[in-house]
Order: sequence, then structure tokens, then C-alpha cells
Amino acid sequence: MATFFQAVKRHFAGDAENRRSIRSILIGPPGAGKGTQAVNLKESFGICHLSTGDMLRAIAKEDSPLGKKVARTLEAGELVTDSLVIEILEANLQSDACKLGFMLDGFPRTLVQAEKLDSYLGEHNEPLNNVVEFKVNDGVLVDRISGRMIHQASGRTYHEVFAPPKEHMKDDVTGEPLMKRPDDNPTVLKRRLDIYHEQTAPLIKFYADKGVLRSVDAMQSPEKVFQDICEHFKK
Repeated sequence: MATFFQAVKRHFAGDAENRRSIRSILIGPPGAGKGTQAVNLKESFGICHLSTGDMLRAIAKEDSPLGKKVARTLEAGELVTDSLVIEILEANLQSDACKLGFMLDGFPRTLVQAEKLDSYLGEHNEPLNNVVEFKVNDGVLVDRISGRMIHQASGRTYHEVFAPPKEHMKDDVTGEPLMKRPDDNPTVLKRRLDIYHEQTAPLIKFYADKGVLRSVDAMQSPEKVFQDICEHFKK
């Protein structure tokens, strides 16, 4: 995949207008591989990756009433209120890191959030130009989620069976400890999938009607998924 990485970088190197035009959302159920691809895409395109899950998990670690409330919500596999998520997201979109474009991962999850995001981006004359849907069967997700391990600082992901680290529970690059998310278990996953299908899946039609939806088969190899997404970004 290194050769393809290099080709993508050459395609966008020095082209600020193309990089600025990438305003994307990654949509898919938990375990679909959005985080893994976001790391690759961020490196290739030089745009910011905003994962609402990562931001909320950081807040959940804070010793504050808000942190404890968010922690309880996440551990139960439920969704945080729209108003809080949007407030956090808007603050990040205004940062220097997102001036050349952005990928949103984990937001929006509901039609209400999608409409509020459209309104915010419209006010700043920066409408979305592609929404990538990760298509994967629910049955595959249980196996993926149950053995998932994450290097929190970089977003690199591993799996006990499918992509184990060289050394148990340690990141291949830094040697730092890997972590398992408390909500990465079959019971919570079922609840998260129920929420996804009930509230998030209707976003597929919403963005399809706007003409910005692009779908990828997320059950392919990570390399092929990455290539498919890059082809959408280059159009």
C-alpha cells in the first residue's frame, strides 16, 4: 500500500484548492473500520480527522460532573446529547488544523445532527462534498469488535486474531500500551448496532438525496477499502 500512498500524495501535493475541497463524513456501524481508514486518509491528504468518539472519551476521563456523565453514557452504549456533540465539533472545526479540510467520524448520527451540521457549514460556505458509507454485515462486526485493541494517541488499531501487534498489547511503532474500549463487547455492541440502524442508517438516504453519498465495501481488505475511498476523494 506504500506505493499507493505515495501516488495519492503526489496527486494532491502542493494543490491547496484540492485539499481544501475535501469536506467529508465517514458513516458506518461500530467496527466497520472508519478509524483505521481515517488515520490513512489524514496522512495522505493532510486534512484533520475529527472523531467525536475520541473527543468524548477524552472528556469522559476528566474528573468532573460532565466527564462522569459522559462516561456513564458511553459505557451504556447510548448516545450523548446533540447539543453537546455539536458544541464540541464546532469548536474543533474552527481550529487551524481544519483549515485545509476535514473528515468527520462518528458525527452526524441523527437527521437532526445532519441538518444542524448542514446549517453550520452553509453559514461558512463550506458544504460537504462527499459522504463515505462503510457497508458491512452485522455478523462480521461482532468478531471485529470483540478482539479490537487501540493505540489511543495515534488511532492505530489491532485485532487479537486478524491483525495482532508484534508484541502483546503494545503498539508496533511506539511500544506504548494498547487499550481495549469498555464498550467493545458483544452486549454493548448489540445496543450500539440497534441505535445505528434506528437513528443513523436514515442518514444514508439523506445524503444520497443530496448527491454526495459514496459507498465502499468495508468487508474488503483495509488496503482495498483505502484505495476505493481515495478514488472517491479524487473525483
